[in-house]
Amino acid sequence: MTFRFKARYRGVAWTSIAIGGSLSTVAMVVGVIMVPLAAGALGMLFGAAYLASSTWKLRVVVDDEGLEVGTPRRRRFRLAWSEILKVVASPTTHTCFVDGGSASSSLLVPGIGAPAPYDIEDRAALFDFILAHVAAERVEIVETLETARIGARDPVTG
Repeated sequence: MTFRFKARYRGVAWTSIAIGGSLSTVAMVVGVIMVPLAAGALGMLFGAAYLASSTWKLRVVVDDEGLEVGTPRRRRFRLAWSEILKVVASPTTHTCFVDGGSASSSLLVPGIGAPAPYDIEDRAALFDFILAHVAAERVEIVETLETARIGARDPVTG
């Protein structure tokens, strides 16, 4: 099964593009006023950069052997289910943190209210798949990830 990363703040990006376009248009109609023109151009640039980010090419692929994060061209990491150190999971928010031993081999599946700049399509199905494949003794169920502590690391920010 494959689950793609999605832009979580698409509305903010489109709003930035729209306001930037409006500012630029007004600046050109009024007579090229540099500050609004520059601000408008930056708003459009930042909004477009967010929407075009290579992050949205990432995907999580799960199968009976393990979990993999990467793009169609490049694998970032792969973990066998037995290699996962711990999963901290909140069933009420469908949020979980998969601890692969380091920040570069761990994954946050952001659910409701999780502070992440991305979302994952069909995250509830991914959440259920992860919990079904990780040994129960390595799963910690919590109310929310924000209140959980994993050693000295914050489960959300790593």
